[in-house]
Amino acid sequence: MRTLCSSTLIGEALLIMFAALVAMQLSDVSTATVWIVSGIAMALCVLLCGMINRPGAVQIGWALQIGLVASGLVLPTMFVLGLVFAGLWWCSVHYGRKVDAFKAARAAAEAAVAGA
Repeated sequence: MRTLCSSTLIGEALLIMFAALVAMQLSDVSTATVWIVSGIAMALCVLLCGMINRPGAVQIGWALQIGLVASGLVLPTMFVLGLVFAGLWWCSVHYGRKVDAFKAARAAAEAAVAGA
């Protein structure tokens, strides 16, 4: 799960950086505000990469996805991109947990065979 979620978050951080450049040109929001909000969001993405297996990290990731979708109020393209990354986040969490459960079950089966 950690690999899938981290890949999604790094891609999201890059998207936020490029969207900040576009938002400065297309929106009425000040440049300083765009960079402060974008910087916080990018830093949160990078920090979450290292915290994926800790309690509450997935919920913080969902809050980040909601914030990204909400940023579509300032830059409408971000609404669509936010939905895409929310879908990627769901897939990363859902399938990551399935892969982790499969690996744990396989390791337990191998340990049982080795112990017998």
